Amino acid sequence: LFDPIKIAIVAGLPTFGTCAGLILLADRILDGIEGQETFGGLDVTVRRNAFGHQTESFETEISFKGIEGADLVAAFIRAPIVESVGDGVEVIASLPSGQIVGVRQQKVIGISFHPEMYGDSRVHQLLLDSI
Repeated sequence: LFDPIKIAIVAGLPTFGTCAGLILLADRILDGIEGQETFGGLDVTVRRNAFGHQTESFETEISFKGIEGADLVAAFIRAPIVESVGDGVEVIASLPSGQIVGVRQQKVIGISFHPEMYGDSRVHQLLLDSI
């Protein structure tokens, strides 16, 4: 299924990746395993497990560009971080430290955290609104 999915994303399939999904959508990976491939679709470089091991997982509130209302509660579980973005990539969420945890490029959205942990569907709605 790898090739058909990659072709569909390149052809404009609206796609949303959380945590490991962000890694799969990144064009470049730091600290990846040997031979690790991605579907691509986001002109970004991500670092796997940027916050450390499972025991260093955490929750925080973040603002999210394009989402109205209260800040999102975000769970970071062995999460990646976006180290750099290319032209045409919009940063849509960052931690107070400035670390990038959400990006969008055309109809592809990638985030480092798990909004579904708290029953908040606003990030998912953002993808649906882009279709």
